[in-house]
Amino acid sequence: MTDTSDTARPTTSRSRERAGRRVGYGEGRAALLRAAVRVVARRGLRHLTYRAVAEEAGVTHGLVVHHFGSRDALIEEALAYAVRTSVSTSLLESGSGRVEDFAAGLSELVEADPDLQAFQYELLLEARRRPELREQVRALYDDYRAATERELSRILPADAGPGLTRLVFSALDGLVLYQLTLGERGDTDAAVGELRELLRGLAGERGARQE
Repeated sequence: MTDTSDTARPTTSRSRERAGRRVGYGEGRAALLRAAVRVVARRGLRHLTYRAVAEEAGVTHGLVVHHFGSRDALIEEALAYAVRTSVSTSLLESGSGRVEDFAAGLSELVEADPDLQAFQYELLLEARRRPELREQVRALYDDYRAATERELSRILPADAGPGLTRLVFSALDGLVLYQLTLGERGDTDAAVGELRELLRGLAGERGARQE
């Protein structure tokens, strides 16, 4: 699928600002993927075109075509980029096994890069309509859940198991979505605090059973 929005557009202050940006040496492809994430997060997947990405990144339309070749390739590579970036910045697994460290900084993560979070939800919905995207979306969520399960198994006296892991991760995922759309940082922090209290109680209960 190719970009069909090649008609000339008037120059705006926003486009002039973007045109003033320059993609740094050696980061061209990554910069274009970040621009694609921003376009989808702010305008939806149907607005993801070569021209929209080029405008967002402050580069030529031809450079985007050169790097990706098709809109489908651009979508799939942007999703793969989101998978790599999200896992590397995930706060689900502190490694300490301390309840107070679990999901620490979740609200700050949402505030720091809301576009990356919104992009993932956009693609999650798009995967319902495009089966070819499901495996990458599934891989993203599998990585999230695996990190959650490893950390919960450090916190609890016994392995967390898939059911509890899915429950806890779903709660955190819902908090991120709520903060993105309706809530505030304080709402997320308060809810995470309550979740930690539940985990403390569960850790004590499981420990007592093992004695």
